[in-house]
Amino acid sequence: MTIALVAILSYFINLPFGYWRSREKRFSLNWFLAIHIPVAITVFARYAANADFHWAYIALFIILFAAGQHTGKLIYVKYNKIKI
Repeated sequence: MTIALVAILSYFINLPFGYWRSREKRFSLNWFLAIHIPVAITVFARYAANADFHWAYIALFIILFAAGQHTGKLIYVKYNKIKI
């Protein structure tokens, strides 16, 4: 149960960072931070929740990371009426 909560939290943490990342120039410092800060937050949340480690969880968190970042970008594009 705790890993499911941390996984959902990981997705929602990445939404604002994906929004932020889409506004920044690629490979800039802010772009780099928008990618790596939510990873650190998610790792801390996993340790705080005392979640067990399984290799399958890494794949789950990578997928949720990418989905959250992409959804944040889509929100930015939609609300700012930018064509991709």
